[in-house]
Amino acid sequence: MDALVANYASDSDSDGDAPAATAGEAAPVPPEPSALLPPPPLDLLQPPNFVDCSTMAQGSRVRSFPHVEGNYALHVYIPVVIPSDAKKHLALVMRRAASFVPDLYAIDADYALSELCKDEQKLEKVLLSREFHVSLGRTVAIQVHQIESLVAMLRQKFRSQQRYWMDFNKWEHFVNDDCTRSFLSLEVTSTGLPEISKQITMVDDVYRLHGLPEFYKNPQPHISLAWALGDVSCKLKQAIKEIEKSQSSLGTSQKSNLRYKFSHVVCKIGKKVYDICKLAD
Repeated sequence: MDALVANYASDSDSDGDAPAATAGEAAPVPPEPSALLPPPPLDLLQPPNFVDCSTMAQGSRVRSFPHVEGNYALHVYIPVVIPSDAKKHLALVMRRAASFVPDLYAIDADYALSELCKDEQKLEKVLLSREFHVSLGRTVAIQVHQIESLVAMLRQKFRSQQRYWMDFNKWEHFVNDDCTRSFLSLEVTSTGLPEISKQITMVDDVYRLHGLPEFYKNPQPHISLAWALGDVSCKLKQAIKEIEKSQSSLGTSQKSNLRYKFSHVVCKIGKKVYDICKLAD
């Protein structure tokens, strides 16, 4: 395999022209065409479990606030990864949602959900295997001089956290403040709600000291799995009604869409990620 890689790489290792021959030195003789190796098969150049999404349509998002030089977007959240035993059930729900709202896109990846649903591997790899988040504060712009104190205060607030279970037991839809995007989400309404609500209050305390807007008055902690442009509340309400109807015919174990144990709070500022608290398993 090393020999193959060396030969395949030899044609592209040098970007510039070959050096000219010096005086008295014979010019190099190019190899016979028959001595050149054919191009490598594409699957040799692709990593294992590679998912090709190059032909899929992508959504176009709108900024929540205008870019200002020297300002950075701040987001404080709980990372959530979907356990493997919940992926099959959620894949079925996503297919049902896409059939009612065809203009949905996978959260963050921004690929059309209707296209992902045609391929089980793509649906799992692109959507269900990514990291989701439960927001603990609004996504807002901060200035560079606020970063150090904000991170330090958050770490101080979260220094004595304990693990707890979160039960994402209710399908819900949300629309952002300026009505540019709608979201299909899983909400925490029982197990884990008191703990998350307390953590939101802690983040609000730090935001307030930095002159930042606090979180919504009646928070609804959730993870969003898909989004659509504009306000498509009516379509999403209908999709959720159909999802709930299909779930009502399933066993009790299927009605809890996702359970996840809290262990981590992250603060993302611009492209940099700060660990606010991280508990051992």
